[in-house]
Amino acid sequence: MADKKAKNILFCCATGIATSTVAEEKTLQYLKDQGMDNVTYTQTNVASLPSMANPDEVDCVVATTQVPYDLKVPVVHALSLITGIGEEDTLKQVYDILNK
Repeated sequence: MADKKAKNILFCCATGIATSTVAEEKTLQYLKDQGMDNVTYTQTNVASLPSMANPDEVDCVVATTQVPYDLKVPVVHALSLITGIGEEDTLKQVYDILNK
């Protein structure tokens, strides 16, 4: 599938380093396996979300921690990417959001 423009995912966890990296690796591999190669991403900590989750620049937030903000972009709660329980459903949810 040829994407018209790159989709941008904002991965976040408490610190923006550890679990967001795991979520990023699994998500990007899943999307690539689905034929979606035109994806860019950024990692951040949860405290930075309000200033970084600009709907003009970000298509989806994938968070491995609780997001205490009301954002204008879809947020996928992705703790399952760390635990492995419900992982496929979470990855499909990200894919579906990016394909709207």
